[in-house]
Amino acid sequence: MRAPVTAAPGQSLPEREIGPVTQTDIVRFAGAGGDFNPLHHDPAFARRAGFPGVLAMGQMQAGMLAAWLTDWCGVEHLREYEVRFVAPVFLGAVLRFSGKVTEVTDGVAALALRARDGETEVLRATARVAVA
Repeated sequence: MRAPVTAAPGQSLPEREIGPVTQTDIVRFAGAGGDFNPLHHDPAFARRAGFPGVLAMGQMQAGMLAAWLTDWCGVEHLREYEVRFVAPVFLGAVLRFSGKVTEVTDGVAALALRARDGETEVLRATARVAVA
């Protein structure tokens, strides 16, 4: 078992960049999660729905953010994770994950997390992790 990380209010987590998002990424996630909505694989359908092209599933970004977070703190120390989808993610997006410790109480750090594509925020999350 991995030792808990140390954390202090105001501390920033090391950022990570992932991308660009490809159609292959989306298709693989669709297969793993069983989400075969044509918004994620049919460009004509996506355009008829008002989008410029296919979009990635929100859970794909949420999973990527969770993986980044647990690479930092260790999955065994994750206590809570909640996400809010802010904007769609399209092919070619390069996602930048960042986070900050907002509070530490009784060995648990509260975190504010974000995912951006350029200047566009696409995902907001909060988490609580056990810390040293």
